[in-house]
Amino acid sequence: MGRVLGGVLGALLLVVLAACGSGAPSAPAAPPPPVRVDVAPAANATDVAPRAGVAATTEGTFTDVTLTASPGGPVAGTLSPDRKRWTPAGPLAYGATYTWGGTATAPDGRSSPVTGSFTTVAPAETVRATLNIGDGREVGVGAPITLQFSAPVEDKAAVERALQVRTSVPTEGSWAWLPDQDGGSRVHWRPKEYWRSGTQVDVRADLLGVPFGGGAWGREDLTTSFRIGRAQIVRADVNSFRMVVERDGRQVMDVPASYGLDSDPNRTTRSGIHVVSEKFTNKRMTSAQYGYDLVERWAVRISNNGEFIHANPASAGAQGSSNVTHGCINLSEADAKAYYDSAMYGDPVEVTGSGVDYSERDGDIYDWAIPWTEWQGMSAL
Repeated sequence: MGRVLGGVLGALLLVVLAACGSGAPSAPAAPPPPVRVDVAPAANATDVAPRAGVAATTEGTFTDVTLTASPGGPVAGTLSPDRKRWTPAGPLAYGATYTWGGTATAPDGRSSPVTGSFTTVAPAETVRATLNIGDGREVGVGAPITLQFSAPVEDKAAVERALQVRTSVPTEGSWAWLPDQDGGSRVHWRPKEYWRSGTQVDVRADLLGVPFGGGAWGREDLTTSFRIGRAQIVRADVNSFRMVVERDGRQVMDVPASYGLDSDPNRTTRSGIHVVSEKFTNKRMTSAQYGYDLVERWAVRISNNGEFIHANPASAGAQGSSNVTHGCINLSEADAKAYYDSAMYGDPVEVTGSGVDYSERDGDIYDWAIPWTEWQGMSAL
């Protein structure tokens, strides 16, 4: 009986030991976390500005990244040297859907796709801008930089922040918003003093994607690069009956002239700094008020109120002795031709001694008639 009981107890012990040794099945190991990828703007964002902070970043490295516009196709971009950040090469387009693609990986082989999409704003109106000085031009030391807009600009500060002027030598200057003209706003940049000869000037207007206010946005980016030429300045004292031209500080012309008749305020040549804007070998000049319709030779426009430096044989007897013109500076045929050949856009013409000052009512380039502190106050910033 004792042997039987011992055998049973032994068998039970084996069963218990077997049960203790078998253990429960182990849970499967958790998969490694994916590589983190962030895209901006957020997925499914709408009305995104074309210059918003668009980027893809990862804690790993990008094997490849794509951003595709519909319509439009692939977007050019730049991958950082460590391959952790991708940004587009420039502003995006209006009214398009953009979709991310690509892959990010970690050193241990983990990977994640680059996904997401967003849409850019579709403006009700885009505003065009025009720069006055083209690439590669050479201009005079009084030349302003002007931007004329095709419509009024409400958010002038936002627009002005998108404008940049770089110069090869330090040059103090400022933007100023002048009264609207030709159906739209306009902003001018000029230096505090005349430009220094030889200065290289680079202008950027990064306007695409800039909100102009009132639902309007900038249409496109603009750039120009130009050079300041020799310093040619006309000294025009109306009471001297002569016109003096200085170039780089040296007098190169001193010729007889006749200015506007000062007894008639409508005919007076305005005192102040004018700027050469156009040249004509032949220019038709008319006035219903004074009853003339003439074609004058070698005409250099110095304002938009009808003031020119030009040849006028009819006033030859007054040149050098009296002022009889309707506001222009009259010279002989030979002297007018010599000046015409030397003049360029932006040359200052400093008129002094008359009874009426040059001002806003005299044309679109009256920048130098505005004192510097007042000019600075006309900036939106």
